[in-house]
Amino acid sequence: MTVLAGILLAVAALATVYPVLPGSLLAIVTLLAWAWAMGTWPAWVTAAVGVVCAAAGWSTGAVLTGRTLKREQVPTRSIVIAVVAGVVGMFLIPLVGLFIGFAAGLFAGEYVRHRDHRAALSTSAATLKATGSGILVEFGMVCVAGSVWAVGVIAHFMVR
Repeated sequence: MTVLAGILLAVAALATVYPVLPGSLLAIVTLLAWAWAMGTWPAWVTAAVGVVCAAAGWSTGAVLTGRTLKREQVPTRSIVIAVVAGVVGMFLIPLVGLFIGFAAGLFAGEYVRHRDHRAALSTSAATLKATGSGILVEFGMVCVAGSVWAVGVIAHFMVR
């Protein structure tokens, strides 16, 4: 179970950067399942601290992105276009297509809204920076949760 949890935490960290799976949620579920399977107090303390870290990263990333979207007044339509273009890009260009498609779709949606390439580029750039910051914070906190788990694994096996 410990080896599987380690693998799932690594997948969770990657999923925060390449969002095919909800990375923070996967980390939270993995930590709780590992603690339940181990059943020791160090495992539960580890899970509690790791869950707080992952949840903090998840919510902070959402707040950073949401605040910028609100400030730049980016409509939902532009985000939907960006997500659809990202999914299409993921199949057309392996590995980086999701990111390229998202950026191109966001610019297209903003260009349709503003009818000015400079304004569209400005709001798209601000949105992409906020999204990148949110992803970076979420990735970092899932990595911290994974590090807490690694220490917890040692504590768990020392107590046994």
